[in-house]
Amino acid sequence: MKLLSVNVGQAQAVPYTDQPQGLTGIDKRPVEGPVRVAAPGPKGVGASGLAGDAVCDTRHHGGDDQAVYAFAREDLDDWERELGRTLRNGSFGENLTTEGLDVSDALIGERWLIGGAVLLEVTSGRIPCRTFQGHLGEPGWVKRFTRKGATGAYLRVIEPGEIRAGDSIEIVHRPDHGITAALEFRATTTERTLLPRLLAAGTALHPEALAAARAYVEKYGEPQGV
Repeated sequence: MKLLSVNVGQAQAVPYTDQPQGLTGIDKRPVEGPVRVAAPGPKGVGASGLAGDAVCDTRHHGGDDQAVYAFAREDLDDWERELGRTLRNGSFGENLTTEGLDVSDALIGERWLIGGAVLLEVTSGRIPCRTFQGHLGEPGWVKRFTRKGATGAYLRVIEPGEIRAGDSIEIVHRPDHGITAALEFRATTTERTLLPRLLAAGTALHPEALAAARAYVEKYGEPQGV
């Protein structure tokens, strides 16, 4: 398992975002590195966990629990075949393009050691948005991406440091609850009856998903067998 590329984006004005200033940093491009990775601060205040990477809409993106976004090269290759077009590393707005790692099936709370120094923890899947659709230029993209459910994963920074393309990725902690980033995504989008299952991941879960799961159980109760 390794890091194929580290990708950062610059703020650009585009017509397809509802960010107040019309800016987005979704167009991530590979950089040589090394790139400093650190917790950026709370959502709404902090932006990206990667130095030099723009997050323009801090209402919905960035912050400590979405500090880094990872996507598997294997999933990009799958989309290349389906869409009939080339998708370079960073095409999906990911900071980390990985190889040999099933990112969407990473467990909430799973920890990755990158380059022997930087420690990251999986928090959630990625919910697609209008900006993502506009960036790719694929009609109906939000529904299509949602239907496939290969979401990649957001991560928080546990131990900061520097990373670069070619670094090894080692899974150093894997919880036993079975709650993956992909399952979290389904629970918070298309299959909300799965929400009670997310509680097994505890506080490792993205706080918004944890709050949604708790609210669901409070309103509807916990289904038998969960």
